[in-house]
Amino acid sequence: MSTDINELAAQVGRALQDKGLLLATAESCTGGGVSQAITEIAGSTGWFDCGFVTYSNASKTELLEVPAALIAQFGSVSEEVAAAMAQGALANSNAHLAVSTTGIAGPTGAVPGKPVGTVCFGWANGDTVHTERLVFSGDRHAVREQTVIHALQGLLRFVN
Repeated sequence: MSTDINELAAQVGRALQDKGLLLATAESCTGGGVSQAITEIAGSTGWFDCGFVTYSNASKTELLEVPAALIAQFGSVSEEVAAAMAQGALANSNAHLAVSTTGIAGPTGAVPGKPVGTVCFGWANGDTVHTERLVFSGDRHAVREQTVIHALQGLLRFVN
């Protein structure tokens, strides 16, 4: 794990701990990478509740209660699904804050309007949800690493 990711995860941990908040993750394209970064930090049990790796559409629906109709309408890689994933992580955990990632890390999987590197993010706390859609460059490893970094950076902005 890169030093940048470790430092970001530590900053997220300090911010969450300072506010007495617990975090949950809902990950698809990162395959648990955000959760791994967070749990690399000693003491993360004080601010990390749980992580959901929902790679398939069925698991998004079953574990996070993302409506199948939403996935059918917008696709699993969409801001709408990212928002529902983050909200589902909150609803199915003891967390106060959640982050979600869903995207196309490649090298295959691109569809019209969603090239390889397309990633959608969701950050949720209570009734507030913020989403973003970005397109990263590079190979599968690079896309996933950039996604983890951006998810952590977004958490820092969302907590503060």
